[in-house]
Amino acid sequence: MEKQLKEKEELTSYKFACIVARYLDDYKAKDISILNISNVSSMTDYFVICSSDTSTQVKALTENVRTKVKKTFSRMALRIENDLRNRWNLLDYGDVVIHILHKEERETYAIEKFWNNSFSVQKEDWMKESEEYSIYKQNNV
Repeated sequence: MEKQLKEKEELTSYKFACIVARYLDDYKAKDISILNISNVSSMTDYFVICSSDTSTQVKALTENVRTKVKKTFSRMALRIENDLRNRWNLLDYGDVVIHILHKEERETYAIEKFWNNSFSVQKEDWMKESEEYSIYKQNNV
């Protein structure tokens, strides 16, 4: 049973970023971080960044997030970018940009260091904000 956003509940960019991080966590992404870059850039509000050990998992995480977001929120990415080897995939939803990287690319590009003036959302905060969207909670309800 898929969680559907209540009609009166507004999907803020913060909540959307937290839910995407939750989906990535549910599918075993590693080192998930959310950066609020709205105070340092006008391109988007949040980056959600995660790592994977294999290119196959980078691709699987990307497809799982795309599917869950489409099913739950009827949202399609405005832009999708990836390298041919699935070492770095990007899903651009306008207000939230998702970077799914192989662990080696993540170390090389160090996105968090480049955006060091941004605010990092703590894991316990995004976990709490997105709790009702956990696939584990949904399966137990």
